[in-house]
Amino acid sequence: MGSEEILAILAAAVGAGAINAVVGSGSLITFPTLLAFGFPPVIANVSNNIGLVPGNVSGAYGYHRELSGQRPRLMRLGMASCAGGLAGAIALLALPGSVFELVVPALIIIACVLVVLQPRLSAWVASRSGERTGHGGPLLVAGVFLAGVYGGYFGAAQGVLVIGLLGVFLTESLQRINGGKNVLVAIVNGTAAAVFIVFAHVAWLAVGLVAVGSTVGGLLGARFGRHLPPAVLRVLIVVIGVIAAVKLIFFR
Repeated sequence: MGSEEILAILAAAVGAGAINAVVGSGSLITFPTLLAFGFPPVIANVSNNIGLVPGNVSGAYGYHRELSGQRPRLMRLGMASCAGGLAGAIALLALPGSVFELVVPALIIIACVLVVLQPRLSAWVASRSGERTGHGGPLLVAGVFLAGVYGGYFGAAQGVLVIGLLGVFLTESLQRINGGKNVLVAIVNGTAAAVFIVFAHVAWLAVGLVAVGSTVGGLLGARFGRHLPPAVLRVLIVVIGVIAAVKLIFFR
């Protein structure tokens, strides 16, 4: 791998870490980048997942003030995230790679749609503040588990899904919901990464680059993310996601 490829992956990882801390869907930056440099789809997905874990953790740490008082709830929901991430990772490794190549373009398009709809979703979440509870309930646990399955299998825009779920069921501000989302996504990706490290083929140079870049990006996103122009971020994510989907469909 040449210096230009290394710098490109590193830059993409910084962007992905920042986006993950603020909204989610950073995988729509790093995953297509790894594809563009010739990594097979499943190896790109596995390596991207492992590499983004430090960024997930740094993003969660950056929101530690918003996490105050949420520990009991996040421990309960974290178990559902862990179980879902484990199920999704096992599904990725157990199913043939051809299934992933067939399914993931549709998942990318769905993720792009979620990114586009995120402002409306956030507005709807805010409008329901008087109808929500402080603890969620079994429906929230089930939804977090299913989001974890999705995240363990692929994961792009997992954060958008989790924000929506938490916002619908909980009486919390959007910033506290985002902090909780960062913790749950970190649990899903960390669980899946543990499975991948033991059982999957991993491109470790790519992992290292994504890990370094996403860690820096996670800290920057948590610190400055509220000041970034969200419309520009959404356009960038959707454009890159569509390019990745087209590549997987037409240029395998």
